[in-house]
Amino acid sequence: MSNFLSQLEWRNAEKHFDASKPLEEDLLNKILAATRMAPSSYGIQPYHIYVVSNAEMKTKLRAEAFDQAQFTDAPYILVFASRNDFDARIDGYFETASGGDAEAREKLKGYEDMMRGRVSGMPEEEKMSWAHRQTYIALGFAMAAAAETGVASCPMEGFNTAKFDELLGLPAHMKSVVTLSLGYGDGTESRPKVRFPENDLFTHV
Repeated sequence: MSNFLSQLEWRNAEKHFDASKPLEEDLLNKILAATRMAPSSYGIQPYHIYVVSNAEMKTKLRAEAFDQAQFTDAPYILVFASRNDFDARIDGYFETASGGDAEAREKLKGYEDMMRGRVSGMPEEEKMSWAHRQTYIALGFAMAAAAETGVASCPMEGFNTAKFDELLGLPAHMKSVVTLSLGYGDGTESRPKVRFPENDLFTHV
């Protein structure tokens, strides 16, 4: 069986998906499970992922993404949206962490107060920027999980975010940031993978 690093050697940003080949639901679920397990600052996961498989919706998204074929040829499109409703997110976090038990939540009060104090001092623009950074961690986990399961993927930022928000009916506290196409390549040869050497990327101190 191939190991994770060899799968990363294999993966590429797939530009040519086989529109006739569906993606198995169990593999999709594994990728979503890995995305759910991605770390985030304070663990509040300030993002939401729209899993798009509807052909009509994918066509509409493609029209707002410079006509990139991945949007219609790939079986699934994940649209990652950042969220800045931090007060509600923190409430949800501690409600989940305490299991809804008031006494258990009281024991977490110090951590909750610290978290709220950190977030309350952020300007709105900084909140969304912070959420964007957390969202990209989740994207990275989704891409890694796709590679591990032998699923082709392609991350894409080139789209009209305002139109995507409108088409998907995003609430005001969410903004679409990046997408990930998932499926299988059609056999078209990809450009060779190019990466800078280790001595360019890493400094050991």
